[in-house]
Amino acid sequence: MAVSGDGDALRPVGIDELLDRVRSGYRRIEPRAAHQAARDGGALLVDIRYAALRDRDGLIPGALVIERNELEWRLDPQGSHRVPEATGHDLRVVIICNEGYASSLAAASLHQLGLRRATDLVGGFQAWRAAGLPVEPGA
Repeated sequence: MAVSGDGDALRPVGIDELLDRVRSGYRRIEPRAAHQAARDGGALLVDIRYAALRDRDGLIPGALVIERNELEWRLDPQGSHRVPEATGHDLRVVIICNEGYASSLAAASLHQLGLRRATDLVGGFQAWRAAGLPVEPGA
């Protein structure tokens, strides 16, 4: 992403600035709040970590596993490759990556598809585990 600077020139935007920008467009969620929302049926947890991390660190019980490169295709309620859980644009989705960085960009991408309630987990899976929330062994 580049932004207009002086005149018509575009300047590159670094990843830290990009993260700040996309995160300002929605409210991120802390691990305990995400756990409660999932338990209450008010949020779908989606784990986008790659298989090696899931195998090494474990899984969040009840989280839907969709690797990052398939996320938009699986969660687009209008898409032909959607998962059954992709029931509508009002779905509250909590994206979980390893440490809470890639998930922010993924949530912003879901916003572009009209999933305005999409958010991501502050600190990712590592924060979930550090909070003592449930984790199942990986493969």
